[in-house]
Amino acid sequence: MPDNELRKQLVKMLKEPNAHLMFDKIVAGFPEEHYGTKKKGCSHTAWQLLEHLRLAQEDILDFCVNPDYESRDWPDDYWPKKSKPEQSVDWSKSVKAFKKDLQGMVDLIEDEVNDLFAPFEHGDGQTLLREAILLIKHNSYHLGQLMMLRKCLEQAG
Repeated sequence: MPDNELRKQLVKMLKEPNAHLMFDKIVAGFPEEHYGTKKKGCSHTAWQLLEHLRLAQEDILDFCVNPDYESRDWPDDYWPKKSKPEQSVDWSKSVKAFKKDLQGMVDLIEDEVNDLFAPFEHGDGQTLLREAILLIKHNSYHLGQLMMLRKCLEQAG
């Protein structure tokens, strides 16, 4: 597969529905009164999942672009401290930041100057390809959790 075709496939997996749930569809119109609701059988609230998605994606992008990258503490730096946003506007800020960083990752992948297979000098073997696949898998998993929570909340009325 030519390099540019691999790039196109990675971007599709990050941005297009195909087999993955779409971020916009899940977060759009999420009921504000349920940002901090935890349902039986669900480990996290919608706010916790949204912020975790944002924080993890921000970290992956930072690793890819920052030669002075410093590892964050797991799990404290990857999950919000509170179960709901302090203000409702924090939800839309988190959504906007997630989209911005997702586009940042897409831009990295699409820029042919960036070698998909070259290990990052500041890492220990990680490549842009590996980080893109990691992000695809991570986002898919937690978007599935967020969608399941939303469906449970909608069924509960």
